[in-house]
Amino acid sequence: VQLVESGGALGQPGGSLRLSCAASGFTFGKYWMYWLRQAPGKGLEWVSSISTDGKTTRYGASVRGRFTVSRENAENMMYLEMDNLKPEDTALYYCAADTDYIFSHNPTRSLYEYWGQGTQVTVSS
Repeated sequence: VQLVESGGALGQPGGSLRLSCAASGFTFGKYWMYWLRQAPGKGLEWVSSISTDGKTTRYGASVRGRFTVSRENAENMMYLEMDNLKPEDTALYYCAADTDYIFSHNPTRSLYEYWGQGTQVTVSS
């Protein structure tokens, strides 16, 4: 099983970045997928969730209206379109997978069945 994030980069405030998560080794279409992030010195923060069929999406308050999650089950891929970037979006971004819908105000890695290695997003002028 692998979840591999990519697309992290240095972004400008007000700019955009697109993150990708490539999944392999499990039946991708049967899993809810998640984006979480961890800023320096802070705990994990849930960013977004997307249902198995992609029809249901949810976002944390800090990113709602700026980020868009999507998935392509035929390609075993998930994406996070990040618009109107802010310096506080600076973090290591992870994708995660689980057969169940999970929501926690204080997420931990152990809540999710599969977890990626992360991709760094830095927002700075």
